[in-house]
Amino acid sequence: MSPSPPYHGPAVRRAVPLLALGALVASSLALAAPPAQAAETLLSQGRPATASSQEGDGYAPSAAVDGNLTGTRWASQWSDPQWFQVDLGQRSDLSRVVLTWEGAYGRSYRIQASDDGTDWRTLKAVTGGDGGTDELAVTGSGRYVRMLGTERSGGYGYSLWEFQVYGSTDGTPPATGAVEVTGSQGNWQLTVGGQPYTVKGLTWGPAIADAPKYLPDVKSMGVNTIRTWGTDGGTKPLLDSAAANGLKVVNGFWLQPGGGPGSGGCVNYVTDTAYKNTMLTEFTQWVEAYRNHPATLMWNVGNESVLGLQNCYSGAELEAQRNAYTGFVNDVAKKIHSIDPDHPVTSTDAWTGAWPYYQRNAPDLDLYSMNSYGDICGVREDWEQGGYTKPYLITEGGPAGEWEVPDDANGVPDEPTDVQKAEGYTKAWDCVTGHRGVALGATLFHYGTEHDFGGIWFNLLPDGLKRLSYYAVKRAYTGTAGNDNTPPVVSAMAVSPASSAPAGGEFTVRADVRDPDGDPITHKIFLSGNYANGDKRLVEASWRSTGNGTFAVRAPEKLGVWKVYLQAEDGRGNAGIETKSVKVVAPPVTGTNVALNKPTTASSFQSSYGDCPCEPAKATDGRADTRWASDWSDPQWIQVDLGSATPVRKLQLVWDPAYAKSYEVQISDNGTAWRTVHSTTTGNGDIDTIDVAATARHVRLHLTARGTGWGYSLHEFGIYG
Repeated sequence: MSPSPPYHGPAVRRAVPLLALGALVASSLALAAPPAQAAETLLSQGRPATASSQEGDGYAPSAAVDGNLTGTRWASQWSDPQWFQVDLGQRSDLSRVVLTWEGAYGRSYRIQASDDGTDWRTLKAVTGGDGGTDELAVTGSGRYVRMLGTERSGGYGYSLWEFQVYGSTDGTPPATGAVEVTGSQGNWQLTVGGQPYTVKGLTWGPAIADAPKYLPDVKSMGVNTIRTWGTDGGTKPLLDSAAANGLKVVNGFWLQPGGGPGSGGCVNYVTDTAYKNTMLTEFTQWVEAYRNHPATLMWNVGNESVLGLQNCYSGAELEAQRNAYTGFVNDVAKKIHSIDPDHPVTSTDAWTGAWPYYQRNAPDLDLYSMNSYGDICGVREDWEQGGYTKPYLITEGGPAGEWEVPDDANGVPDEPTDVQKAEGYTKAWDCVTGHRGVALGATLFHYGTEHDFGGIWFNLLPDGLKRLSYYAVKRAYTGTAGNDNTPPVVSAMAVSPASSAPAGGEFTVRADVRDPDGDPITHKIFLSGNYANGDKRLVEASWRSTGNGTFAVRAPEKLGVWKVYLQAEDGRGNAGIETKSVKVVAPPVTGTNVALNKPTTASSFQSSYGDCPCEPAKATDGRADTRWASDWSDPQWIQVDLGSATPVRKLQLVWDPAYAKSYEVQISDNGTAWRTVHSTTTGNGDIDTIDVAATARHVRLHLTARGTGWGYSLHEFGIYG
């Protein structure tokens, strides 16, 4: 998994030996009774207070939170606007604010709350104030509460004898102090400031700038920890916002080739001393910077690089690189410990196949970490059979990934349903908590908001919409979903025809969609070309409802396997999303393809590039998985000898992404004298179906302007009589 974008460089199938691994990426949601409300508490007294100004040394902001209602006060300068604020120390649920004014009071002011002291939301606006004591009921939450005065009552400033904020917290103050792995073999625990700490975490996906927006929601889920993949000079605002919400952070350090095979570049850990020294220096800088930050929980060196090295090396050299890499991880751990003895050091890889290397080469790690998804419950068995002497943390886990599920009828991974994904999170947490004394918790994957192929598979709230998985994690971490309104449930989704949808034509989507809360449902349908053209975006499809949970959807023009997403929204910030694949094929053409396996020649062809050789005959072999490809220049041509004069009424051109923007269809009786029967300068690729009324022996495409920087490439040059 890389820090940007936040998608997993996948873990591996547990049953396959590590050296052979290749590149791969709660069901019951019945509502429980709401928990009893915590008693209202005075939260502000004695807390740090600040203000926009003060009238003099005797009127400091602290005087308005000292509990003295008539003897001490804060007073501002004599101008508008002015503000007074108090830091409650942690995010709290707010119920009441009481302002005891001195003679200089606020006629108009706002009571506002913030999670970070920067972004404020108004809880109550007051106009026409008359001084004395204002007791205001409020609804909301925040760590910081302020009075923003916009209109004074007279010529003086604003003056408060006391500013009192009432509400409740979850009863648990933010954990502070040194973090340690304590205990002995099979009976470990993580402690913060000497107090037991089980990691109830999520991997962090949004931009750091959005941390104040999302971290209060993360906290409300019962989460106490977030995990990152990279730590640098831009990390501090995230740490600050985490601390403001009483959260801890697993600070990651990225090493190449991170994220599993195929990502991150290749490094020679046996010989590349310069790279290792550079990384060690960089990591040291940020450990120095953040070792005393209250949000720091531990340091995590690398992500799936033991797995990823197989993309760079093989055989004995791969083994040497893995040993050298884990030895370097140990060097980093020792260096971090010398700077920061108060926070543990771990290292993450894909599945437990990396652990023997850590056991052999990285004794200075305090604990192991690993990414696991659908087979998370097998970690305990591997730990026990491996004879390991370190506890572990699950750093990515939840539902099964695309490398863990069977393929569907179209040959692509069959994505789990929303219900199955929710079950995956519930099962994952049950397995973590079931390995008592060894598993120290988890940062489940993934608190992300991307609404794309990977986002729908893994994110708890794509596009900000909460899924069944969101509530499954909340239930796992808090023991209840409270009285939350939950998402629509989509079931029995089917696509027809699933393996032969005509390009540009319609196919049918059917599903049973029900909302457990009886909310009205809005439907949306999206398409992803991830498997067809590598584009992971979700694009809204052209579709129409045909009633009874049935929809007619227009197929893309591009051939290949597409994902179809049915999204059901309840208008309350929740969504149920199911997906199936559909194979888009060339629209059927009536008649006989008279070009099939006929002699085909071209101006050029690519002999070796990608899947080539791409000879001209591959455009008339009747197969959609072969192609002719030309040189990368203009003009080019491809022609078919039909053997004798043959009636031609229609052509179907199935383009590869390297298509023709301008071309002519030409026919000839002798292969020398050509006449044009069709031309275009606005070709857009995909499939061109062309009506032709002619008789000829030879048919040629004269290609004059490419649509891409490549050459011309045709999967099929169909000629129908």
